[in-house]
Amino acid sequence: MRKLLVVLMIVGLLSVGFAGKIGLSVSTLNNPFFVELKNGAEQKAAELGAEISVVDARDNPAKQLNDIQDLIQKGVDILIINPTDSDAIVTAIEDANNAGIPVITVDRGANGGEVLVHIASDNVAGGVMAAEFLAEKISFKGKVVELVGIPGTSAARDRGKGFETKLEDYPDIELVAKQSANFNRAEGLRVMENILQAHPDIDAVFAQNDGMALGAVEALRAAGKLDQVVVVGFDAIDDAVKAVEDGEMAGTIAQQPALMGSLAVEKAFNYLETGSVYIPVDLKVVK
Repeated sequence: MRKLLVVLMIVGLLSVGFAGKIGLSVSTLNNPFFVELKNGAEQKAAELGAEISVVDARDNPAKQLNDIQDLIQKGVDILIINPTDSDAIVTAIEDANNAGIPVITVDRGANGGEVLVHIASDNVAGGVMAAEFLAEKISFKGKVVELVGIPGTSAARDRGKGFETKLEDYPDIELVAKQSANFNRAEGLRVMENILQAHPDIDAVFAQNDGMALGAVEALRAAGKLDQVVVVGFDAIDDAVKAVEDGEMAGTIAQQPALMGSLAVEKAFNYLETGSVYIPVDLKVVK
Protein backbone atom coordinates (compact mmCIF):
# COMPACT_ATOMS: atom_id res chain seq x y z
CA MET A 1 0.00 0.00 0.00
CA ARG A 2 2.84 2.35 0.88
CA LYS A 3 4.55 1.62 -2.48
CA LEU A 4 1.29 2.29 -4.31
CA LEU A 5 0.87 5.60 -2.48
CA VAL A 6 4.41 6.68 -3.40
CA VAL A 7 3.81 5.77 -7.04
CA LEU A 8 0.57 7.73 -7.09
CA MET A 9 2.30 10.76 -5.56
CA ILE A 10 5.03 10.63 -8.20
CA VAL A 11 2.49 10.32 -11.00
CA GLY A 12 0.64 13.29 -9.56
CA LEU A 13 3.79 15.41 -9.43
CA LEU A 14 4.66 14.48 -12.99
CA SER A 15 1.18 15.40 -14.12
CA VAL A 16 1.51 18.86 -12.57
CA GLY A 17 4.91 19.36 -14.22
CA PHE A 18 3.54 18.08 -17.51
CA ALA A 19 0.77 20.67 -17.57
CA GLY A 20 3.30 23.36 -16.75
CA LYS A 21 3.00 27.03 -15.99
CA ILE A 22 4.34 29.16 -18.83
CA GLY A 23 5.08 32.87 -18.58
CA LEU A 24 5.00 34.93 -21.79
CA SER A 25 6.43 38.45 -21.79
CA VAL A 26 5.52 40.35 -24.97
CA SER A 27 7.26 43.58 -26.01
CA THR A 28 3.98 45.33 -26.85
CA LEU A 29 0.37 44.44 -27.56
CA ASN A 30 -0.12 47.79 -29.26
CA ASN A 31 1.02 46.12 -32.47
CA PRO A 32 -1.10 43.60 -34.42
CA PHE A 33 1.97 41.46 -35.10
CA PHE A 34 2.53 40.76 -31.41
CA VAL A 35 -1.18 40.31 -30.77
CA GLU A 36 -1.08 37.48 -33.32
CA LEU A 37 2.00 36.05 -31.61
CA LYS A 38 0.19 36.10 -28.26
CA ASN A 39 -2.93 34.53 -29.77
CA GLY A 40 -0.89 31.73 -31.32
CA ALA A 41 0.79 31.06 -27.97
CA GLU A 42 -2.51 31.03 -26.06
CA GLN A 43 -4.17 28.74 -28.58
CA LYS A 44 -1.33 26.21 -28.42
CA ALA A 45 -1.31 26.35 -24.61
CA ALA A 46 -5.05 25.61 -24.60
CA GLU A 47 -4.50 22.66 -26.93
CA LEU A 48 -1.78 21.23 -24.69
CA GLY A 49 -3.56 21.91 -21.42
CA ALA A 50 -0.81 24.23 -20.21
CA GLU A 51 -1.39 27.33 -18.10
CA ILE A 52 -0.01 30.52 -19.65
CA SER A 53 0.33 33.98 -18.14
CA VAL A 54 0.85 36.84 -20.62
CA VAL A 55 2.27 40.24 -19.69
CA ASP A 56 2.62 43.32 -21.92
CA ALA A 57 5.81 45.37 -21.57
CA ARG A 58 4.34 48.25 -23.61
CA ASP A 59 7.71 48.74 -25.33
CA ASN A 60 9.24 49.70 -21.97
CA PRO A 61 12.39 47.73 -21.04
CA ALA A 62 12.06 48.64 -17.34
CA LYS A 63 8.46 47.42 -17.24
CA GLN A 64 9.49 44.21 -18.96
CA LEU A 65 12.11 43.54 -16.29
CA ASN A 66 9.49 44.10 -13.56
CA ASP A 67 6.98 41.90 -15.39
CA ILE A 68 9.47 39.06 -15.61
CA GLN A 69 10.36 39.41 -11.93
CA ASP A 70 6.64 39.05 -11.16
CA LEU A 71 6.42 35.91 -13.30
CA ILE A 72 9.46 34.46 -11.52
CA GLN A 73 7.86 35.20 -8.14
CA LYS A 74 4.66 33.51 -9.28
CA GLY A 75 6.64 30.33 -9.87
CA VAL A 76 6.32 29.83 -13.62
CA ASP A 77 8.08 26.69 -14.87
CA ILE A 78 9.42 28.28 -18.05
CA LEU A 79 9.60 31.75 -19.59
CA ILE A 80 8.98 32.83 -23.18
CA ILE A 81 10.33 36.32 -23.79
CA ASN A 82 9.86 38.66 -26.74
CA PRO A 83 12.41 41.33 -25.75
CA THR A 84 11.80 45.05 -26.03
CA ASP A 85 15.57 45.51 -26.07
CA SER A 86 18.14 42.78 -26.73
CA ASP A 87 20.66 44.28 -24.27
CA ALA A 88 18.31 45.38 -21.49
CA ILE A 89 16.65 41.96 -21.32
CA VAL A 90 19.90 40.22 -20.32
CA THR A 91 19.44 41.01 -16.60
CA ALA A 92 15.97 39.46 -16.59
CA ILE A 93 17.20 36.33 -18.35
CA GLU A 94 20.05 35.98 -15.88
CA ASP A 95 17.56 36.33 -13.00
CA ALA A 96 15.51 33.52 -14.52
CA ASN A 97 18.67 31.45 -15.00
CA ASN A 98 19.57 31.93 -11.32
CA ALA A 99 16.04 30.87 -10.34
CA GLY A 100 16.38 27.69 -12.39
CA ILE A 101 13.73 28.78 -14.89
CA PRO A 102 14.48 27.97 -18.54
CA VAL A 103 14.07 30.79 -21.08
CA ILE A 104 12.94 30.76 -24.70
CA THR A 105 13.17 33.93 -26.79
CA VAL A 106 10.81 34.61 -29.69
CA ASP A 107 11.02 36.98 -32.68
CA ARG A 108 13.74 39.12 -31.06
CA GLY A 109 16.87 37.63 -29.57
CA ALA A 110 18.86 38.48 -26.42
CA ASN A 111 22.49 39.58 -26.26
CA GLY A 112 23.29 37.55 -23.15
CA GLY A 113 22.02 35.14 -20.54
CA GLU A 114 21.33 31.44 -21.10
CA VAL A 115 18.57 30.86 -23.64
CA LEU A 116 17.22 27.40 -24.33
CA VAL A 117 16.14 28.13 -27.89
CA HIS A 118 15.38 31.17 -30.05
CA ILE A 119 12.40 31.08 -32.39
CA ALA A 120 12.29 33.68 -35.15
CA SER A 121 12.15 34.37 -38.85
CA ASP A 122 15.46 34.86 -40.66
CA ASN A 123 15.40 38.65 -40.42
CA VAL A 124 18.63 39.09 -42.37
CA ALA A 125 17.13 37.12 -45.26
CA GLY A 126 13.96 39.20 -44.95
CA GLY A 127 15.99 42.39 -45.28
CA VAL A 128 17.67 41.00 -48.38
CA MET A 129 14.26 40.13 -49.87
CA ALA A 130 13.04 43.67 -49.18
CA ALA A 131 16.08 45.18 -50.91
CA GLU A 132 15.70 42.93 -53.96
CA PHE A 133 11.99 43.70 -54.28
CA LEU A 134 12.43 47.44 -53.76
CA ALA A 135 15.34 47.64 -56.22
CA GLU A 136 13.33 45.96 -58.94
CA LYS A 137 10.38 48.30 -58.31
CA ILE A 138 12.54 51.39 -58.91
CA SER A 139 14.40 49.85 -61.88
CA PHE A 140 17.62 49.52 -59.87
CA LYS A 141 18.28 53.25 -59.52
CA GLY A 142 17.13 56.06 -57.27
CA LYS A 143 17.14 57.50 -53.76
CA VAL A 144 16.02 55.32 -50.87
CA VAL A 145 15.04 55.94 -47.25
CA GLU A 146 15.21 53.33 -44.47
CA LEU A 147 12.99 53.60 -41.38
CA VAL A 148 14.67 51.68 -38.57
CA GLY A 149 12.92 49.94 -35.69
CA ILE A 150 13.94 50.01 -32.02
CA PRO A 151 17.76 50.21 -32.25
CA GLY A 152 18.42 47.79 -29.40
CA THR A 153 16.47 44.90 -30.95
CA SER A 154 17.88 42.02 -32.94
CA ALA A 155 15.05 42.40 -35.47
CA ALA A 156 16.08 45.98 -36.30
CA ARG A 157 19.75 45.06 -36.48
CA ASP A 158 19.25 41.99 -38.68
CA ARG A 159 16.66 43.47 -41.06
CA GLY A 160 18.88 46.50 -41.53
CA LYS A 161 21.94 44.35 -42.10
CA GLY A 162 20.24 42.28 -44.79
CA PHE A 163 18.72 45.30 -46.51
CA GLU A 164 21.83 47.48 -46.51
CA THR A 165 24.20 44.68 -47.49
CA LYS A 166 22.03 43.80 -50.48
CA LEU A 167 21.70 47.47 -51.52
CA GLU A 168 25.48 47.48 -52.04
CA ASP A 169 24.86 45.27 -55.07
CA TYR A 170 23.03 48.14 -56.75
CA PRO A 171 25.51 51.00 -57.40
CA ASP A 172 22.81 53.32 -58.81
CA ILE A 173 20.71 53.15 -55.63
CA GLU A 174 21.62 55.63 -52.91
CA LEU A 175 20.51 55.28 -49.26
CA VAL A 176 19.98 58.98 -48.56
CA ALA A 177 18.43 58.73 -45.07
CA LYS A 178 18.29 56.16 -42.29
CA GLN A 179 16.42 57.04 -39.12
CA SER A 180 14.74 55.23 -36.25
CA ALA A 181 10.98 55.39 -35.79
CA ASN A 182 10.97 52.68 -33.08
CA PHE A 183 8.60 50.29 -34.88
CA ASN A 184 5.83 52.84 -34.21
CA ARG A 185 3.27 54.09 -36.72
CA ALA A 186 2.95 57.61 -35.30
CA GLU A 187 6.73 57.98 -35.21
CA GLY A 188 6.93 56.63 -38.74
CA LEU A 189 4.63 59.45 -39.85
CA ARG A 190 6.61 62.10 -37.98
CA VAL A 191 10.03 60.86 -39.08
CA MET A 192 8.90 60.55 -42.69
CA GLU A 193 7.58 64.12 -42.65
CA ASN A 194 11.00 65.35 -41.48
CA ILE A 195 12.88 63.28 -44.04
CA LEU A 196 10.71 64.63 -46.85
CA GLN A 197 11.73 68.15 -45.87
CA ALA A 198 15.40 67.27 -46.40
CA HIS A 199 14.90 64.81 -49.29
CA PRO A 200 11.79 65.72 -51.29
CA ASP A 201 12.88 63.69 -54.33
CA ILE A 202 13.12 60.18 -52.87
CA ASP A 203 12.05 57.14 -54.89
CA ALA A 204 11.44 54.50 -52.24
CA VAL A 205 11.08 53.75 -48.54
CA PHE A 206 11.90 50.53 -46.71
CA ALA A 207 10.37 50.39 -43.24
CA GLN A 208 11.54 47.63 -40.92
CA ASN A 209 7.95 46.98 -39.86
CA ASP A 210 4.51 47.67 -41.27
CA GLY A 211 3.55 50.16 -38.59
CA MET A 212 6.30 52.52 -39.68
CA ALA A 213 5.51 51.81 -43.34
CA LEU A 214 1.88 52.83 -42.80
CA GLY A 215 3.05 55.98 -41.03
CA ALA A 216 5.25 56.75 -44.03
CA VAL A 217 2.26 56.22 -46.33
CA GLU A 218 0.30 58.85 -44.37
CA ALA A 219 3.18 61.34 -44.64
CA LEU A 220 3.60 60.72 -48.36
CA ARG A 221 -0.13 61.08 -48.94
CA ALA A 222 -0.19 64.41 -47.09
CA ALA A 223 2.75 65.61 -49.18
CA GLY A 224 1.07 64.56 -52.44
CA LYS A 225 3.87 62.09 -53.18
CA LEU A 226 2.25 58.72 -52.49
CA ASP A 227 1.99 57.81 -56.18
CA GLN A 228 5.66 58.74 -56.74
CA VAL A 229 7.32 56.71 -53.97
CA VAL A 230 7.58 52.94 -53.53
CA VAL A 231 6.92 51.81 -49.93
CA VAL A 232 7.96 48.37 -48.68
CA GLY A 233 7.17 47.13 -45.17
CA PHE A 234 7.81 44.06 -43.06
CA ASP A 235 5.42 41.69 -41.19
CA ALA A 236 2.35 41.55 -43.50
CA ILE A 237 -0.12 42.71 -40.85
CA ASP A 238 -3.71 43.09 -42.07
CA ASP A 239 -3.59 46.87 -42.55
CA ALA A 240 -0.41 46.59 -44.61
CA VAL A 241 -1.80 43.81 -46.78
CA LYS A 242 -4.84 46.00 -47.47
CA ALA A 243 -2.52 48.92 -48.29
CA VAL A 244 -0.74 46.69 -50.81
CA GLU A 245 -4.08 45.64 -52.31
CA ASP A 246 -5.11 49.31 -52.52
CA GLY A 247 -1.85 50.28 -54.24
CA GLU A 248 -0.62 52.45 -51.35
CA MET A 249 2.28 50.12 -50.53
CA ALA A 250 4.30 48.14 -53.05
CA GLY A 251 4.75 45.16 -50.78
CA THR A 252 5.58 43.75 -47.35
CA ILE A 253 7.70 40.83 -46.18
CA ALA A 254 5.42 38.21 -44.63
CA GLN A 255 6.17 36.59 -41.29
CA GLN A 256 4.07 34.12 -39.29
CA PRO A 257 3.71 35.57 -35.78
CA ALA A 258 0.93 33.19 -34.70
CA LEU A 259 3.13 30.24 -35.68
CA MET A 260 6.07 31.75 -33.75
CA GLY A 261 3.96 32.00 -30.60
CA SER A 262 2.59 28.50 -31.11
CA LEU A 263 6.05 27.00 -31.65
CA ALA A 264 7.45 28.78 -28.61
CA VAL A 265 4.75 27.27 -26.38
CA GLU A 266 5.15 23.86 -28.02
CA LYS A 267 8.92 23.85 -27.38
CA ALA A 268 8.37 25.09 -23.82
CA PHE A 269 5.87 22.30 -23.21
CA ASN A 270 8.19 19.70 -24.75
CA TYR A 271 11.00 20.85 -22.50
CA LEU A 272 8.86 20.61 -19.37
CA GLU A 273 7.79 17.13 -20.45
CA THR A 274 11.12 15.68 -21.56
CA GLY A 275 13.89 17.99 -20.34
CA SER A 276 15.06 18.58 -23.91
CA VAL A 277 14.10 20.52 -27.02
CA TYR A 278 13.60 18.72 -30.32
CA ILE A 279 14.10 20.82 -33.44
CA PRO A 280 13.57 18.76 -36.60
CA VAL A 281 15.54 19.60 -39.72
CA ASP A 282 14.02 18.92 -43.15
CA LEU A 283 15.39 15.93 -45.02
CA LYS A 284 16.20 15.82 -48.72
CA VAL A 285 16.90 13.17 -51.32
CA VAL A 286 20.36 13.21 -52.86
CA LYS A 287 20.19 11.92 -56.43
